[in-house]
Amino acid sequence: MSSAIIMKLIKEKEIEFVDLRFTDPRGKLQHVTQDISTIDEKALNEGFMFDGSSIAGWKAINESDMLLKVDLDRGVVDPFTSHNTLALFCDVYDPISNKPYERDPRSIAKKAEKYLESIGPEAEFFVFDDVRFINSMNKTSVEIGSVEGPYSSDKIYENGNMGHRPGIKGGYFPVPPVDSAQDMRGEYLKALKDMNVKIEKHHHEVAPSQHELGLVFDTMVKIADNMQLYKYAVQMVSHSFGKTATFMAKPIKGDNGSGMHVHQSIWKNGKPLFAGSKYAGLSDECLYYIGGVIKHAKAINAFSNSTTNSYKRLIPGFEAPVLLAYSSRNRSASCRIPYTNNPKAKRVEVRFPDAAGNPYLTYAALFMAGLDGIKNKIHPGNPFDEDLYSLTPEQLKGVPTVCGSLREAMMCLDGDRDFLKAGGVFTDDQIDAYIDLKFQEIHNFEHTPHPIEFQMYYSN
Repeated sequence: MSSAIIMKLIKEKEIEFVDLRFTDPRGKLQHVTQDISTIDEKALNEGFMFDGSSIAGWKAINESDMLLKVDLDRGVVDPFTSHNTLALFCDVYDPISNKPYERDPRSIAKKAEKYLESIGPEAEFFVFDDVRFINSMNKTSVEIGSVEGPYSSDKIYENGNMGHRPGIKGGYFPVPPVDSAQDMRGEYLKALKDMNVKIEKHHHEVAPSQHELGLVFDTMVKIADNMQLYKYAVQMVSHSFGKTATFMAKPIKGDNGSGMHVHQSIWKNGKPLFAGSKYAGLSDECLYYIGGVIKHAKAINAFSNSTTNSYKRLIPGFEAPVLLAYSSRNRSASCRIPYTNNPKAKRVEVRFPDAAGNPYLTYAALFMAGLDGIKNKIHPGNPFDEDLYSLTPEQLKGVPTVCGSLREAMMCLDGDRDFLKAGGVFTDDQIDAYIDLKFQEIHNFEHTPHPIEFQMYYSN
């Protein structure tokens, strides 16, 4: 689109406000809303100033002025606002150099996208009726409530307890009334379609209160934008139903966590580069791509599993892909090759990421690792077609694993960063700032006594 087309859309839709949206280093969508009187073609082309010092991990107070430059191709009418509002995705620029700010996640993904790639994510999430938590000097607690939770079987509800709910690990594909969120998930998809996001499906996931929506694949930046709209739609629609949604990787003890399975393929001159005559119909380039992802997986974890909570999901026994192996169709491997007879659909599904972090940085890091594998012909070794969860420790000897903590992931990123800096996609400044930001979370987590520690140690 152009600024003229945006102005025409504003007139046709009787837009009252324009919402400028960008993503912070942690992956949270941020915004500032402009009155329509401030919007014209010049402003859309030149950008809008804002204070970057208030965004954690960005500018210092003495150099806080930053510029939001509108991506004229990503405008959506927000279906949730009471006043007609046009939401525009923006890139963050340094106003002095008039170049993309090197710590802006979307700008990093754009640099990575100069190579041809398509991505399709499958993000899982939980929806609860109630969540309460506190962390103070003398009290630490969390309590979650959901009509679907097995822990609600004896709860007294005003209109009675119907008793139809999935059991632990029993939520995959039941019809209503066991699946209580059919209509709500339909509203998720309707909202995404209203925002011009191409969608495929929705379904209940394995754990009670857990769900998944399917997006149609697209190029890296567009699909990262769509993931931000996905999270926005899920949280807004859930609120309208009187519920609350979270993309935390592991909000519930003793059941499956939420991942974000990332399907990736590379195309050149209209041809899929991942189709070939090797294992599972793959090309050498695809195998090398997998090899790069496996080699750099622990550094990728810093972006793809970017919360302390992520590592409560990445443990054996809950379908979590902790083992860095690849396989055709086998969901216990961290890199899966989905079955297809169509060479154009040949792709790699990386299963260890989750959706709690920054999609721009996650997708860019995965791609840069895969590209490094292709450049250096890093072969991933032999595939594993057995159920990895059923193998003995001796049989798994030598199979690498993902990180066990956010601290380990940050240390691995610090020591394995050169593949990210190829072509100037990531920079040392951005990586260092990101590590510093994440260590604030690590220290906060590590310095806080946990209730389970009182249970285990108080009487020692």
